[in-house]
Amino acid sequence: QVKREKPEVLPDLENLAQEKFLEMESTNSDSDFQTNEKYMYFKDQLKEMKKQCKNFFFSFFPILLSHKSGHGNDTIEQIDEDIAVTRSQMNFICPMTQMTMQRPVRNKVCGHSYEEDAILNFIKQKKEKKKKVRCPKMGCSHADVKESDLVPDEALKRVIDSQNKQ
Repeated sequence: QVKREKPEVLPDLENLAQEKFLEMESTNSDSDFQTNEKYMYFKDQLKEMKKQCKNFFFSFFPILLSHKSGHGNDTIEQIDEDIAVTRSQMNFICPMTQMTMQRPVRNKVCGHSYEEDAILNFIKQKKEKKKKVRCPKMGCSHADVKESDLVPDEALKRVIDSQNKQ
């Protein structure tokens, strides 16, 4: 003989999750964010990106002025070429120092380049605190940069050197 029992009442998971979310949301405050390491890292990265955009604008601005002042017969292709050159010059800027690299090193893992002294000092500081080093390039997900990952970027150094001679 089979017993018939009422089925278990299943909780509404969606409502429970929503309630828990609202409860957690109400307990967080702005001061919590100021002490959150990930939030502060994200905020620093946004500041760095803003600096890079500003540097790009100021390096691009003279090109805009020259095209407005008397070079009216330039073709779209020439303007595009100038923009491409200006953009490529941005690759000469170290994401850490915001200055043109003198001794660039490339990360074998993610492919980004940095000024050698800046990245080595950064790795040393983090190592002393027993912390991993995130790639300082905005948007890069590489979270464990090691000194052994770095190789001299001779090609980039030659391009920078030739650009500086011009």
